[in-house]
Amino acid sequence: MTTPYSASGAVPVGAGRGKEDSGPRIRRIETFCSPLVGFVRVTSEDGRQGWGQVSTYNSDLTCEILHRQVAPWALGRGMDAMEAVIAEIPLREHKYPGTYLRRAMAGLDTAVWDWRGRVAEKPVAELLGGSSGPIRAYASSMRRDITPKDEAERLKALRDDFGFDAFKVRVGAECGEDRDEWPGRTEAIIPQIRTALGEGVALLVDGNSGFSPIRAIEVGQLLQDHGYEHFEEPCPYWILEQTAEVTRALDLDVAGGEQDWDLQTWHRMIEMRAVDIIQPDILYLGGMTRSMEVARLGAAAGLPCTPHCANLSMVTLFTMHLMRAVDLPGRYLEFSSEGEDYYPWQRDLFVTDPFVICDGQVTVSEVPGWGVEINPEWLATSKYTCSEDTP
Repeated sequence: MTTPYSASGAVPVGAGRGKEDSGPRIRRIETFCSPLVGFVRVTSEDGRQGWGQVSTYNSDLTCEILHRQVAPWALGRGMDAMEAVIAEIPLREHKYPGTYLRRAMAGLDTAVWDWRGRVAEKPVAELLGGSSGPIRAYASSMRRDITPKDEAERLKALRDDFGFDAFKVRVGAECGEDRDEWPGRTEAIIPQIRTALGEGVALLVDGNSGFSPIRAIEVGQLLQDHGYEHFEEPCPYWILEQTAEVTRALDLDVAGGEQDWDLQTWHRMIEMRAVDIIQPDILYLGGMTRSMEVARLGAAAGLPCTPHCANLSMVTLFTMHLMRAVDLPGRYLEFSSEGEDYYPWQRDLFVTDPFVICDGQVTVSEVPGWGVEINPEWLATSKYTCSEDTP
C-alpha cells in the first residue's frame, strides 16, 4: 500500500536546499521488506531508479523509521545533494539519536549511490575513486553451537571447495561476561582449527564482546601461540578503554567497531587507538558516505579498514565496493560461510548471485551501480510502502 508520508506532511520536504540540488530530484522512496531484510528503491523526477538496503534484522521497523524520519528530508532534494541530506538528518532528528535512524539512513544512501552508478554507467567502486576487480575473502563462521572438531571439518571443506585461505571462528560466548559457550570450548577450538588447517592459512577469531580485559588477554596470548592474526571485539564494545587495554597488551591485531554508529565514537576510538583494525558496518553506520568518512579517518591514523558484513544480503556487496575504493583496506573481506541453510532468508534475494567465490576471492563487477538486481518474486512477497514528493 502507499503510505500518507509525503511532501504535503508537517515536515517541509526539501528544507535546506542548496546549490548541490541542481540535478534530478528525488520523487519517490519505496521500501520492500520482511522482518529480516528490507530493500529501498529511489526514483528521480526523470524516472530513473536506484536500489539500496536498510540494515538486516528488524528491517520492518527500520523501514518505518525511513518513511517517517528520513524520507521527509530527502524527497524533493537533488540526487547530488545526498551527502548534505545524510549530514542534515541527524541534526533535524536530534531528539532521536541512535542506531535505528542510521540503519534507515543507509537505505537512502545506498539507493542513491546505485542511482548515480547507473546514470554514470559505472560501478559504485569507481564513483568512490576505486575500481572493479577481485578481493581476497575470509570464510566467517557465525556458529558457536558446533564442536571444535566439526567446525574444523566444515572449514576444511570450504578450503577445498572454494579455495579460502583465511577463516574466522567464534570464541567465548556472545556478551558472555567471561563465560564460554560451554566449558573449555575456547581453549579447545583455537589449537584444533590451526592443527586442522595447517600453517598456510590466516586465522581470525571473534569474541563478540564476551570477555573482561584479563580474560581477553589470556585468550589473546593463546591465539598468539597458535599464530592467529586477528582478535575481534574481545571486550564489551561500548567500553573502549577495555578494548584499548587488550590492544596494548597483545601483538596480534585487535579489531572492532562494527556496532558503532556515532561518528564521535569513531573519532575517539581512532584517537585513542583502541583497536588496530577498524570494522564499520556500512548499514549500521548510515551508508557508504559515512563509512568512507570513517575509513578516511582510520587511514590517516594508519588503521586499516575491514568492514563488518555478516550476511549475504546487499551489505556484503556494498562492502566489496568500499574495499576496492578505500585508501587503506584490510587484508580481506568478511564472507559469511554458513550459506542458505543457516540463514534461509538469504535464499533467492537476487536474480543472479553476486557472491561467486573462486580461489578464495570474490569480484566486484564492472556492471553499473551495485551490479545486482533484486529478485521480483521476492519483492512480490514483501511488505510495500511508498513515500512521494507530491506537488
